[in-house]
Amino acid sequence: MQTHILSPDRTGLARAAAFLAEGQLVAFPTETVYGLGGDARNDLAVARIFEAKGRPRFNPLIVHVASVEIAKTYVEWSDEADRLASAFWPGPLTLVLPLKPGTGLSPLVTADLPTLAIRVPEHPVARALLEGFGGPVAAPSANPSGRISPTRAAHVATGLSGRIAGIVDGGECDVGLESTILGLSGSGQSGPATLLRPGGLPSEAIEAALGRELTIHKGGDPLTAPGQMSSHYAPGAAMRLGATELREGELLLGFGPVDAAMNLSPAGDLTEAAANLFGHLHALDAMAPAVIAVSPIPDHGLGRAINDRLRRAAAPRP
Repeated sequence: MQTHILSPDRTGLARAAAFLAEGQLVAFPTETVYGLGGDARNDLAVARIFEAKGRPRFNPLIVHVASVEIAKTYVEWSDEADRLASAFWPGPLTLVLPLKPGTGLSPLVTADLPTLAIRVPEHPVARALLEGFGGPVAAPSANPSGRISPTRAAHVATGLSGRIAGIVDGGECDVGLESTILGLSGSGQSGPATLLRPGGLPSEAIEAALGRELTIHKGGDPLTAPGQMSSHYAPGAAMRLGATELREGELLLGFGPVDAAMNLSPAGDLTEAAANLFGHLHALDAMAPAVIAVSPIPDHGLGRAINDRLRRAAAPRP
């Protein structure tokens, strides 16, 4: 299959929307990372997402929609969902809510779970594509399953060229980490609010909006949302975390004022570090080191999401 590189203009977006309408796959930028999109109502299109990525079928997908009003047609809405959507949508927050019956979504999207992961992205290219297509788009990160997530069109092309119809080149993603995923109850009631995956929206901001602490999903629990695989986001090289010294054969991914092959943020800025994480991992992995060592990262704010990705990247691989 030829993979077309599309401009983020009216012509390119119209062609991307046409590909989606035909049941083909299109990668596109969001504020978090590039997503691999397919029509969420089309069984064949959704199956192609799993095939192109080599993604396990039991791992559910996030559905992207153009507005809060559209999101409400697919899930049982709650008062807390309304509060969070008002505060953070469009943006890097995914809500997991009970799936409404008769939505027409492919059951492959939810991996046969009774819930749906859904979000309204902020990136103007993503929003224009969703509006032009006029339907829900299932879109995990646009990379081979388990590998480093893509924050540039070139990253997508390296991993998926020849497997998908198009890539909309919208430049580099601003946030650089996948969305935060939060599980909520539906039907207007306040229930447990569970952090299913830390991401581009700090959990502290969510707790402030809700006025209470979040329950944290435990690593040994069953998968209830995307991004919970124990091994994920991995480069080809092995990884060593919390490195305060460099060993033979290693390249250092630094943080703060350290001498490193690449530095997430010499100033120790977690927002800058998050935006640079996957791009720097791609660049270091291309240097083919035996090991990528990583400086300690503070475990608060966006640091929690950065450390989550690093732990999964360093985990034993299947």
